[in-house]
Amino acid sequence: MTSEERWVVAGLGNPGPWFAGTRHNAGFLVVDRLAERHGARFRRRGIRCRVAEIEVAGRRVVLAKPGWTINLSGGPLAGVLRAYRGTPERLLVVQDDLDFPFGAARLKRGGGPAGHNGVRSVGEALGTRDFLRLRFGIGRPPKGQPVGSFVLQKFTQTEQSALPDLVDRCADAAEELMLSGLGKAQNALHAAQA
Repeated sequence: MTSEERWVVAGLGNPGPWFAGTRHNAGFLVVDRLAERHGARFRRRGIRCRVAEIEVAGRRVVLAKPGWTINLSGGPLAGVLRAYRGTPERLLVVQDDLDFPFGAARLKRGGGPAGHNGVRSVGEALGTRDFLRLRFGIGRPPKGQPVGSFVLQKFTQTEQSALPDLVDRCADAAEELMLSGLGKAQNALHAAQA
């Protein structure tokens, strides 16, 4: 991998202050942390995405937050890849994930959306599922609570106290992925959670 190769790290979430701090916006939290670490600010790219540009060990990285509802994230992200000459192979999508308990995170390439409409939208817009995913565990809703209302709620006080550590681990994993590749990043993320 040369220093000229560009990565795109896209956080999935819903734009606007009403959704800030909700479980469905976990992806935004991670890309916000990456921007903060590197002193970058998000700016609008048209009306479809907010982007920030950083450098990780000589590698150019575009951070992206789609400006449409999470379920329609694919179109804006396809536009970012076109504008910055990115490829699905170097796209990391950071998403909330009901299949992992809060505090767990996993890195993988490809696979089905597992019920996540934002991930489904990205795959459909790109015409491939062969992009990387950082799955940020938010756990399952309590019995009887619909998934839709659970993901749009803010994290509990207990979760909020642990949230900075989880966001940092996910940001670390994204940087390790770009530096060392998927296998080493997966191992480092697993070790950080042991």
